[in-house]
Amino acid sequence: MSKPAVTWTGGREHWTNKGEVRLFLWQKPAQPGIPHAGTVLFVHGSSMASQPTFDLTVAGRPYSSAMDWFAAHGFDTWTMDCEGYGRSTKTRPINSDIANGADDLAAGSAYILKTTGAKKLLIYGISSGALKAALFAQRHPERVARLSLDAFVWTGAGSPTLEQRRKRLPEFLGKTRRPIDRAFVHSVFNRDHPGTAEAATVEAYADAILTLDDSMPTGTYVDMCTKLPIVDPAHLTVPTQILRGEYDGIASFDDLIEFYKRLPNADKQFSVLAGIAHASFQEKNYLMVYHLLHAFFTQPAPLYRADPIDGGH
Repeated sequence: MSKPAVTWTGGREHWTNKGEVRLFLWQKPAQPGIPHAGTVLFVHGSSMASQPTFDLTVAGRPYSSAMDWFAAHGFDTWTMDCEGYGRSTKTRPINSDIANGADDLAAGSAYILKTTGAKKLLIYGISSGALKAALFAQRHPERVARLSLDAFVWTGAGSPTLEQRRKRLPEFLGKTRRPIDRAFVHSVFNRDHPGTAEAATVEAYADAILTLDDSMPTGTYVDMCTKLPIVDPAHLTVPTQILRGEYDGIASFDDLIEFYKRLPNADKQFSVLAGIAHASFQEKNYLMVYHLLHAFFTQPAPLYRADPIDGGH
């Protein structure tokens, strides 16, 4: 017997265009009476749309919705389905790769800035969403106040996940979409270190993902197997946080540390997420991730810098 479809409430539905493509955005404003802390855009990964990732509900698990938690802390929160995912357009004969996702973020961010009057956005991306967010920030630093990259990968060297994924590369190259099901969602949590997520959370996550999609674009998988590095750290000039799950197999520590060393802006952080594998917001230690992200997003800007970014002031 199939489970009932998941529904989402408490937010506001928005739409914008990228040429002929319709992009779905979901907003949960800051709770009334709380000082405004900023405007956040959450960017989803390769195998799940935006609402399942960032606005999840799990019985008995407080603030499974990252959007609800950040809204309760004064943030205007937004997320968006990239082309090929969720409610956004899925009809073009393309594989919705990382560059295309960065184009989506350009369109979505322009809409958010115009709609809210915000000057810049706080951006969090996870997995291929981190690659899309970083490429977008590289192209449009003027729109980004702070950037957090979770489950990020730079060159792919030393990545067991990508080593396994390359074995299926001919399959991914041969089509624009790949099927997903409940077993696939389970595999996301079992491939690196089983036990980092509660079973009830994984099931709720699968319910939410499968409500919106039964297949996903192949583009981000192909890119991570064949096109890395996609982002040049020397050209990523905004304040940047790297979050790396202790057990995450998408990128080695050496790969990420070298990327971090090359970031030119001294306003940067590297944090290891203890007890976490890949899907950090759905794992047992998710509140720790919220804490680290909140601290970075609310950190005061340096009063003085003399560096290549701005020459000092």
